[in-house]
Amino acid sequence: MQRAHLRDTPAPPHRALTAVEDAKALDAPAAALAQRLRGAAASAPGGFLRGRWLGHPLHPLAVTVPIGAWVCSALFDLLPGQDEAARRLVATGLLTAPAAVVLGLFDYADLDERRRRVGLTHAAGNAVAIALFGASYAARTRGQVTRGRVLGALGLAMASAGGALGGHLAYAQGAGFFRWQAAR
Repeated sequence: MQRAHLRDTPAPPHRALTAVEDAKALDAPAAALAQRLRGAAASAPGGFLRGRWLGHPLHPLAVTVPIGAWVCSALFDLLPGQDEAARRLVATGLLTAPAAVVLGLFDYADLDERRRRVGLTHAAGNAVAIALFGASYAARTRGQVTRGRVLGALGLAMASAGGALGGHLAYAQGAGFFRWQAAR
């Protein structure tokens, strides 16, 4: 009987993700952001940026480049003599992150209240990750490789937390599922 109870009890990371859904303190800023984005998201260019032509959102595709670059930068940080490769990968992530941000904001406009809470937290976590990677790049450029590695590791941890929230939004909360079929 004890085992059945353990299987039915959500793990702490899952409880943390679902707790964000209940964070009513996020409602005012989340609603204000959605309101500002609605007009642009409903426009023809907004429909294009939201992936209407493809049949599903573009944001999940766009995030693979900065995330992949930053994961690879962390791997190169573990290899001797690969400091320049790691620095360039951090830069690649920084150069491609704005596209992922813009595409995510266009998807945010249609979210309901609970999903907006998660979406806002997802965006905030990823903004911190981008800032940490920016600081990592600056440190690496100044020759402060150890500092750059530490900031990069912190950035990757924040990007991972932000990604977990994005996954929760997409899969556990079903944001965007079947929306595209109805829009055809």
